[in-house]
Order: sequence, then structure tokens, then C-alpha cells
Amino acid sequence: MTAEHSTAGHGELDAADYAEFMALAAEEGFDLDDLDGLGDGGHAPLPVLAVVGRPNVGKSTLVNRIIGRREAVVEDKPGVTRDRVTYEATWNGRRFKVVDTGGWEIDVLGIDAMVAAQAELGIEQADAVLFVVDATVGATDTDEALIKIIRRAGKPTVLCANKVDGPSTEAEAAYLWSLGLGEPYPVSALHGRGSGDLLDAVMAALPEAPPQTFGDAAPGGPRRIALIGRPNVGKSSLLNKVAGEERVVVNELAGTTRDPVDEMIELGGKTWKFVDTAGIRRRVHLTAGADFYASLRTTAALDKAEVAVVLVDASETLAEQDTRIISMAVEAGRAVVIAYNKWDQIDEERRYYLEREIERDLVQVQWAPRVNVSAKTGRHMEKLVPAIETALEGWETRITTARLNAFLGELVAAHPHPIRGGKQPRVLFGTQAGTRPPRFVLFASGFLEAGYRRFIERRLREEFGFVGTPISISVRVREKRKRK
Repeated sequence: MTAEHSTAGHGELDAADYAEFMALAAEEGFDLDDLDGLGDGGHAPLPVLAVVGRPNVGKSTLVNRIIGRREAVVEDKPGVTRDRVTYEATWNGRRFKVVDTGGWEIDVLGIDAMVAAQAELGIEQADAVLFVVDATVGATDTDEALIKIIRRAGKPTVLCANKVDGPSTEAEAAYLWSLGLGEPYPVSALHGRGSGDLLDAVMAALPEAPPQTFGDAAPGGPRRIALIGRPNVGKSSLLNKVAGEERVVVNELAGTTRDPVDEMIELGGKTWKFVDTAGIRRRVHLTAGADFYASLRTTAALDKAEVAVVLVDASETLAEQDTRIISMAVEAGRAVVIAYNKWDQIDEERRYYLEREIERDLVQVQWAPRVNVSAKTGRHMEKLVPAIETALEGWETRITTARLNAFLGELVAAHPHPIRGGKQPRVLFGTQAGTRPPRFVLFASGFLEAGYRRFIERRLREEFGFVGTPISISVRVREKRKRK
């Protein structure tokens, strides 16, 4: 890396290099809006609002209405949301966090009991509670039981009477005064009716948010790590293990996670933002309902991340789906770490075959750091952070133009491009157009074949490292000059 390190979110570029880089990026067709604003803003804690209620009362629809976009997975059946999922929202200039929880039910077992426990944790950790009741059904025994839990927590509570789509159902909402939680606010989460008055009441219940700061905040914020992989490889178990608590619902049932779950975790003396995602199934276009939207959310979470930790089940044969998911992370331009989970379940024979499978199927990503872990026992968890840091370092590495061209000059002299059709294209010079991931532009006298580009990439890695990061190489061919 170079000595200069700009804190303005420009990677390792100083002002002059940055101007040159932006000009190059514009020439190369990069979206300039995506190159700025990589920081996360201020770090002051925002007040937290937990949205709770029994299943299918419209909590996730209401959360989407509050945050102003379709982020939470919604389907017209109970039990779609399972984890506590946090989103940022703004109302009348005040910022706060909204926690969408799974439906709370009384005396349930298995995965439903885990979902209910996550909802209770959401209430405990919130500054205020938004209790959602289906006005068309009225208060049920489950609602009464949940109110007792909310009262025990002693948090300010706003009562939302949802599914009030017109004046005729407002009378039904009035019956909810009997719950003893104060005024019921009639709302239609689906159509937005009454949501303004509800949010005014929420703002009155929440403590003041810290003022929003621009420019003087600490740069960058916590590094963002997406946990991705096919269903049931142990992503949620891994998140719970590194968090040191049951943060997300874990179950034998494949596809338990549906919404990407953000969690700030202290590891190796640093704060990281881990995102647990839904398992990526073989054919996204064939999945339906909640699973289809969960797959889209996973792709969006990967786009926002800096590092993709791809979990692979070491106890099973490497599937085509595993290689496809790794390719997804590479194509998204993320730093990549491959974590072989369930290492405690494999014997010597399986290890031998796994090595052969890796040599055969993952030859294109030999540069990605590997860690052998067990989310269940916690084995080798301490190796995860060094692997992530190594991948990030490679992802942000910058080579000066002078050093790059000295390397290219030696390489081309020792290994010229093969002659094709009586012509031999030459690499004239090159520059690194950007980092995150490293992007190189080579200027040549003719078209460079894909095999020669791969050779240059391999030698770049041998010379400069670039561990854990994909490298992009594009070629600009010099226009032929007309003879006078």
C-alpha cells in the first residue's frame, strides 16, 4: 500500500490521484455516484422502536411503511418473519431504529418458540414498543398475554390498530381502549392511512435521537461482512457463535432465515457489522413467495457488504451451488473468505476427498483465504478475523503507476503475447483505476487474449499479493494512426 491514505473515503488516493482516478473511472464507464459516500455516517446510538404483535397482524407491512421502502419480507400468511431485523428510519427529521420481530404466540414449541423468544428480546432491548393488533379481529388471548410481557418490561408503548381501511372499521379500533394501553391509533399499513398520526405518537414515546452529523464523523464505520451460502450450511449458527448469544433463530429446517439480519459484533478488538442472509437456493426464479424475496434481499445485502464470508458444508460433497455462490461474490466485486463449516463432523477420508474437490472445483478462487471452522463447537473461530483482515487488505491494495509499469515492462519482455495472424499485440502501459476491488486498465497496441489476461492476473498476484480479492483487468486498444 502507498504511504498516503486519504480519510475522505478515497481508498489510498491523495487529491491529485483521486482526480485522475475519477477521470479514468468516468472514461471506463463507472458510476461516479457509487464511488463516493462509502462511509457509514455517525456512530451515536439511535433510539430503538420494537414492533411486536401476534403472527399475521401486519407488522412487516407496517415496518415497510415506516421506513418508506419494501425491505422487510411480506407474505399473506403467518410466520414469515422469524428473526429480529433492524432498519433505520426518519420521521420529521428525527432518526431512529425500527426492529421488526416475528409473531409472538403463547405456549408454542420448536421454531415458533424460538421466534417468540426473539420477539421478547426485542422488547427488552428497545426504548419503546409499537404493539400491533388486527382491528378486524379484535384483542385475543394471545394479545392479552403479550401485553403482560410488555408491562413487565416497563417500556413506553404505542398501540396500533392495524387493517383499518376505512371509517367503517374505525369503530372496531375504538374497542381496543379496553386493553389499557391508551389510545389505539387506527392505521392501514397497506395503504398508509393514519400512519402519520401513529409516527407522531411514536416520536413522543421515543427518547431524542442524537443530531445527524455530516463530514466530521469518523470515516468508514464498522466493516460490513455478509455471511452467504446455500440453505442449512450454518450461517445463523456462526453468527450466534461470534456474537456470543442466541441472536438469530437456528433450526434444522433449511431456509429458517428470510430477512438479512445486521449485528454489530466485537471481535479481535474491533467492531464488525455481520449480516446473516437467507440461503441462496439453486434456482431463484423457481422459488416463490417469501423465499423468492429472501433471495433478492441476500443479493442486496451482498452488494452492501465489503467482505463475503462464503460458508461451505465440509461434511458434504461440494455442490455446483457452492461454486455458483462463490462466483456471485466474485462478480459482485467483494473480498472473499471461504469458511468450511462442520469441520468437527469430518474424518481423515473426507478431508482427503475435500482437498481433491477444492483443487478441481475451486481452482478459480485459489486466492481466497480458507478457514476450517465449526459453528457448533466454536473451533478455529479465532482464525476468522485474521482471514477477513487479510482479504480486506488485498481488496484495498493500491500499486503506484510507476511500480506497475516497471512490473509490466519486465513481464512483457520475458513473456510476450503470442503472435496471432502475423501480428503481436504489446502492452504499452497500465494504471490501477481503482480499489475495492483492484481494477486495472491496460493500454495495448492490439487485442489481448483472455488466456494472456489471466496470465497477467496470476503474475500480479504473485508479485503484489492481492489475497482474498478478485481483480478486474480491462484493455484499451490504441487506435490505428492514419498515414499522411
